[in-house]
Amino acid sequence: MVLAELGNQLSSAFRSLNETTIVNEETINQLLKEVGNALSKSDVSMSLVIQMRKNIMEKIKLDQMAAGLNKRKIIKQVVYDELIRLLDPGVPLWKPTKGKSNVVMFVGLQGAGKTTSVTKLAYFYKKKGFSTAIVCADTFRAGAFDQVRHNAAKAKIHYYGSETEKDPVVVARTGVDIFKKDGTEIIIVDTSGRHKQDSELFQEMKQIETAVKPDNCIFVMDSSIGQAAFEQATAFRSSVKVGSIIITKMDGNSMGGGAISAVAATNTPIIFIGTGEHLTDLELFDPSTFVSKLLGYGDMKGMLEKIKEVIPEDSTSLKEIAAGKFTLRSMQQQFQQIMQLGPIDKLVQMIPGMNQLPQLQGNEGGLKLKAYINILDSLSEKELDGKKPITQKRIITLAQGSGRHPNEVVELLEQHKTFEKLIGKGGPGGGLGSLMAGKGGPKNMEQAMKQMNANGGMQGLMNSLKGMGGMENLAKMFGGGGPGGGGMPSMGDLAKMMGGMGRGGGGGGGGMPNMGDLAKMMGGGGAKGGQNGFPNLDLD
Repeated sequence: MVLAELGNQLSSAFRSLNETTIVNEETINQLLKEVGNALSKSDVSMSLVIQMRKNIMEKIKLDQMAAGLNKRKIIKQVVYDELIRLLDPGVPLWKPTKGKSNVVMFVGLQGAGKTTSVTKLAYFYKKKGFSTAIVCADTFRAGAFDQVRHNAAKAKIHYYGSETEKDPVVVARTGVDIFKKDGTEIIIVDTSGRHKQDSELFQEMKQIETAVKPDNCIFVMDSSIGQAAFEQATAFRSSVKVGSIIITKMDGNSMGGGAISAVAATNTPIIFIGTGEHLTDLELFDPSTFVSKLLGYGDMKGMLEKIKEVIPEDSTSLKEIAAGKFTLRSMQQQFQQIMQLGPIDKLVQMIPGMNQLPQLQGNEGGLKLKAYINILDSLSEKELDGKKPITQKRIITLAQGSGRHPNEVVELLEQHKTFEKLIGKGGPGGGLGSLMAGKGGPKNMEQAMKQMNANGGMQGLMNSLKGMGGMENLAKMFGGGGPGGGGMPSMGDLAKMMGGMGRGGGGGGGGMPNMGDLAKMMGGGGAKGGQNGFPNLDLD
């Protein structure tokens, strides 16, 4: 997880507040001390930490609070808002215009991940429906054009560069002109980097900027530099009109918090953060969402958007499930769709309260899911459709054919039985299957809640997690813990029912008004949306 250690320390500070019997000035000072220490360890500037502490103390007046108010909730809300303020420069993000050519220029030091980020951004906008192209104007670094060519070919994105022309200004102007004539909507220009900030680099950037007239200039920086990001961002802003910043290598660096807060202090918005080497490892940066995930409150809106990208509206599997039918073929299709969502551990970060579970961290979940898919691929058509029983002898054969242990085959079949029972209850038009089709009326909602409670609620789910690892945990979480009760399909239902829901806890429609209702259905505490969508988990 991005800044996992910082998130754990901040969550620990909040838990200590919940466990405190009496809330007084000493309680607040202890909380702020823990929060300040956590931020300092992440290389956040001490001056910013001190200013944040001052802002919090000015807003929290215990002696002025009316009797009966939940002081813990108020304190958490103020701290949450100030953490967002620490990372948010308050400047609107640049957005490309559909139907016209938008030129984006990348600048940065060598080794910051600039060329890789160029391809990631082009791929990101390609998935959003934009036509994209890359212009390699980096004629300084040997192999730069080869890297662009390789990355662009892998992402199936058009590119332009020259192995003979050494003037980066000429290459940039020519490439942009070509793609503008073709009507390309996003044209990204990759420029040369240097090992350090020097006059030659800045002069070259100014010349390219003048030649291509970019709509947005993105500065790429390595998160490992921590609070030194302030000086670096300021230096580049003084040379070119930097409109956005991408911070890379956030997946393996403890000083990312310092880099983000330092950049925010320059009043330049961070538009994306890089979280890995894959094409999809580029996340839109939103301070509120970032802090919410950091504290373990998840990002339900982001998760639902991911789900909508991979689950088709006319899914045959979902229609069958809505009718109360859940076959092994249904399970196979849902697992395949989960794989399209990306790494399991990143998906888990979006689910409130799940980022602290060690069983769901790392690559273990993804490997387990692949193992299940291998087993399901070994089944015959009749077995997948539930028309032929799977005997003990057949289990041994399936294990050998898929290269897995027989215990894993049994494990998978038991998971299927659990999902089948949950989805089948109530029959067509009722129960969990109906909810997943978006028919979440009051009666069906109540029925789903009864089914959930009958299966142990969230407490039962958490108990089952303790003795299990990998993807089955996530499957049980979606199947046994949520309103849908069938792995990924339940989230497909949530995507429909919660389509209008705000981040963290805003009001939604279609039978799922807010996170509080969802939490109650899952057998846990309520969650109420506060300012900035803060999901105040009622832990006290």
